Amino acid sequence: MRIDQPYLLFLGDAPDDLAAKTAAGIAQWRPEWCLGQLTLPGCRTTLGLPEMSIEDAAKAGVRTLVCGVANRGGVIGQAWIDVFVRALQSGMDVAAGLHERLVDIPTLAETAAMHGCKLHDVRHPQGRYPVASGALRPGHRLLTVGTDCSVGKMYTALAIEREMRARGMKADFRATGQTGILIAGDGVSVDAVVADFIAGAAETIAPANDPDHWDLVEGQGSLFHASYAGVSLGLLHGAQPDALVLCHEPNRPHMRGIPHHSLPELEACMEANLAAARVTAPATRFVGVAFNTRHLESTEAADLMAATAERLELPCVDPVRTGVGPIVDRVRADFPSAV
Repeated sequence: MRIDQPYLLFLGDAPDDLAAKTAAGIAQWRPEWCLGQLTLPGCRTTLGLPEMSIEDAAKAGVRTLVCGVANRGGVIGQAWIDVFVRALQSGMDVAAGLHERLVDIPTLAETAAMHGCKLHDVRHPQGRYPVASGALRPGHRLLTVGTDCSVGKMYTALAIEREMRARGMKADFRATGQTGILIAGDGVSVDAVVADFIAGAAETIAPANDPDHWDLVEGQGSLFHASYAGVSLGLLHGAQPDALVLCHEPNRPHMRGIPHHSLPELEACMEANLAAARVTAPATRFVGVAFNTRHLESTEAADLMAATAERLELPCVDPVRTGVGPIVDRVRADFPSAV
């Protein structure tokens, strides 16, 4: 799916910052697309953007109202529906990444059809994808992989895109999850794709490209997570990555959501990901490790990254604390013809 910009970010009646993390991610990574925010009574968070009504947003040229807030169960209440209807009546598309689908709400579907607008349910793929071919294709791709879920794979890929572009490199973030799609403006939520077509979907969103172009593919799950390894494997095959970046949050007591499973050692995780990736990308290699050190003091984090870099002979960074410059340096050194 492709979502038109600029955006009006809908925060609704979000009770706290965490409930609006999707909107916050969009505002952080694509501020140029975000003209304003719309809140309802009871909202207890803000993005610091101008507060806009639907009418104000329409006059400002907003193309899509993005639901940047999630509630328990991912349902769409009547107060939200009323706002979405007004947006559609004003000529805007509406996008959301909730479990409940916009297109399943008759009022929204009817209003969208009447005004020639689109409803984007970014959690639910709208297209059909081919079975992957595995054929080698030109262009270069980097995939973020993880020791677990929610360790910073999307953030790392976006940070690398920003760093590469700042250096004049050709680079595009390729989204594979609902928040990433809203940040990128297009993509596919691969965890909702039928298993046989996950690798084909990855081939579709990161297709053949110029020899000096990099696609930064957002990873999902972990090969070591009992619940989500299938999605991770499909991405490894379909992305056909020239380069891998391992994402890890130290000191996690267990895999997310499954307390009876511990996290793998970094070396074991790297070995498994290389073996899987080399089915379609025989020359793939790791170019760095991205740590999420939010729960560590700065000195402890620095010592950990320095020791790991020496042990693995790879640049180790925290995309928030240190930036990803050393990883891009390694990419440029390892792939001189692709810069």
